[in-house]
Amino acid sequence: MDRSAKISVTAGDVEFELDGSPAEIEERLSHLRQDDSWSIMIGRLKVAREEVLNAAVDAAKASGLPGRGADFKTLIETYSLKRKPDQVLGAIHYLRDVESILDSPPRVINQLFEDAGIESPGNLSLYHNRLREREFLIIPSGSEDKNRYAVLSPEGQEHLNKRSTK
Repeated sequence: MDRSAKISVTAGDVEFELDGSPAEIEERLSHLRQDDSWSIMIGRLKVAREEVLNAAVDAAKASGLPGRGADFKTLIETYSLKRKPDQVLGAIHYLRDVESILDSPPRVINQLFEDAGIESPGNLSLYHNRLREREFLIIPSGSEDKNRYAVLSPEGQEHLNKRSTK
């Protein structure tokens, strides 16, 4: 049984094209990862990703999404979220369930607070860890245990629901 595979990656003027058996490709990839060209390509891809995210945020603001700050502030007030950990939980809920954003690095969450005219939490890792300890947040499997992919657990959703009835 002859299995062959092909990998092609282009980042600017750096291009890799590998074909052969999966074992051959894995060996070639191992050698490429040790080469400076691989690091350059990965760096360029990271820069391109950041540029795309920034462009998306700018486009959203230009298209009228600055109202997101008012919407988030309304959520904070409706749920009576006075403590910063609860506000961070509310922000994650807002980003996931209202805006359908699945990847929210700290700058996205802090920007949401700024858009709402609410003091941003600053060190989000501290709040994420507290909320995870209370089992209000979970990190989906396959997300490399990154806080930026956190979602509300059923307990976290219940906590917000209880806040809105107070």
